[in-house]
Amino acid sequence: MEQELRTAATATGGLKAHSSVCFSGALIDGPRIQQLLLNCAAALESNDVTLAQQAMWVLNNIASSQGDPNQRLTSWLLRALVARVCRLCGPPGSTTTQAPAAAARERAVSVTELAEYVDLTPWHRFGFTASNGAILRAVSGSAAAAVHVVDLGVTRCMQWPTLIDMLSKRAGGPPALRITVPSARPDVPPLLGVSDEELGVRLANFAKSKGVQLEFTVVDCSSKGITSTTSSPDNKKQGPCQDLLASVLSDPASLAVRDGEALVVNCQGWIRHVAPGSRDAFLDAVRALNPCLVTVTDEDADLDSPSLASRIEGCFNFHWILFDALDTSAPRDSPRRAEHEAAVGRKIESVVGADGDESDGAERSESGARLAERMRRKGFAAVAFDEEAVGEVRRLLGEHATGWGVKREEDMLVLTWKGHGAVYTSAWTPS
Repeated sequence: MEQELRTAATATGGLKAHSSVCFSGALIDGPRIQQLLLNCAAALESNDVTLAQQAMWVLNNIASSQGDPNQRLTSWLLRALVARVCRLCGPPGSTTTQAPAAAARERAVSVTELAEYVDLTPWHRFGFTASNGAILRAVSGSAAAAVHVVDLGVTRCMQWPTLIDMLSKRAGGPPALRITVPSARPDVPPLLGVSDEELGVRLANFAKSKGVQLEFTVVDCSSKGITSTTSSPDNKKQGPCQDLLASVLSDPASLAVRDGEALVVNCQGWIRHVAPGSRDAFLDAVRALNPCLVTVTDEDADLDSPSLASRIEGCFNFHWILFDALDTSAPRDSPRRAEHEAAVGRKIESVVGADGDESDGAERSESGARLAERMRRKGFAAVAFDEEAVGEVRRLLGEHATGWGVKREEDMLVLTWKGHGAVYTSAWTPS
């Protein structure tokens, strides 16, 4: 490993003077960067801080928050590694690294700004579109006069205007719609500067314009001692997902589930914030509600290994997808692009900076294949997406760069970028 670091340091020795030449060279391509990251992880896992600092020094000469996708991703991985070293060992020497220029700046955004953020890539809209298609199909075959969606999502109801519009066009007239959201949720950027109650008013006004009767309910989690928490390495709380499991899902009265309504539980980006050891219990609580449909959308990656090296390798291979896709959809100095990358950077800090145990509060993605196995084990049966839903997804992707695609994996739909799985959406019913 030491010889590899010396070779890499020699190769990058002229980066400051000849960055345009060296950055395009084979010595600092993706595999080379990945190997440096793995060397650093191995050094940290063996408590060899000196060797880890050497690796970070080399990575610092490669990383650039304004460079190509590999350089930008490296800057966030390096930031996470530095944070981990500082937390475990104190600040490294001044020659080791400097923080990336694109530091995460959180600010409250408007609804319009959140919509623009979501629309930049199909990362979120893919799941919205596929899940809404599954929901529409499920309720179209139901005699229920009302549809009740329990929204366990991280994008603050951005999914529902499209569903409202779809329901308004249903033959025979739209059903009444109830949407229930918890007041506590994973602290996922961008942060919306609008209350849940105001969101409900806006959705109700939109629904009224479409001829859909909407009842919007916010479950007050503060009365149950639940608050939104960040999944930072220093936060040892398990977060709102576990609290919600214990205090809300296990108490149907909190959700005011009514007889005769078609109940849908929508989990969008939520499962990865539930500690792996609590996910079976979470699904047990969902199944106990006896919903007619459960939709699950999440990132198609396994980032829950106890091994730091495995988590870093997974982060590099998976998060490269969005960094590369953003390079085709936004200029390198785009503020919107910077917000997307900062949001990914927070995920990386959570995954890399955490210790890998159940109490660290970090988000832990698991692949769609593993989620499907878990769902079947907990008594759910997969519901296939019909061609109409797939067609809507393809139309959505047609509005974005040509690298985006969709594939079927068993009964799931998977959003792909250049053939790499990015986000999965699945639909389930109690078996």
